Amino acid sequence: MQHVKVPDDRIGVLIGRGGETMREIEDRAEVRLDIDSESGKVTIEKVGDPVLGLKGPDIVKAIGRGFSPEVALRLLDEDMMMFDLVDIDAASRNQNDLRRLKGRLIGEGGRTRELMEELSGANVAIYGSTLGIIGGPRQVETVREAAEMLLEGAPHGTVYSFLEDKRDELKHKGMEYHPYQG
Repeated sequence: MQHVKVPDDRIGVLIGRGGETMREIEDRAEVRLDIDSESGKVTIEKVGDPVLGLKGPDIVKAIGRGFSPEVALRLLDEDMMMFDLVDIDAASRNQNDLRRLKGRLIGEGGRTRELMEELSGANVAIYGSTLGIIGGPRQVETVREAAEMLLEGAPHGTVYSFLEDKRDELKHKGMEYHPYQG
């Protein structure tokens, strides 16, 4: 049994209309969710395939960190799909710095976040003080590196070039580059 804390404003997304999303997660990941909507605490119990059940907590965390349920459920599509978080708060000195760093990761009109998705093939969500990534291992690693470059102050152009090089490398090797599904 595992426990995950979900922000208040994401509980409704996790439950879904009439409990629809919660039931889909339970069915597909073979887990049972006990959601305390007052505290945001979600208890996840494996009830079927233990390997599938391992993805349950990540699906709940991903929804809690800003991903849509459809994207979070991509974690079940392939064995190698993974969820990772970059802690933006750890790189910031104060609230103003946190806002500035989030702005660097999002980019003007969301363009930087979009390019991270397009060029890596991963899904990216920025919520609160985290940047979440869903994708295969190399996709997740690429986005994490790009995010860390931006957090350390690298120019956006340098990061875009890095992402283009990684995309070309993955395509050239015929590896897990699958454009994200939105």
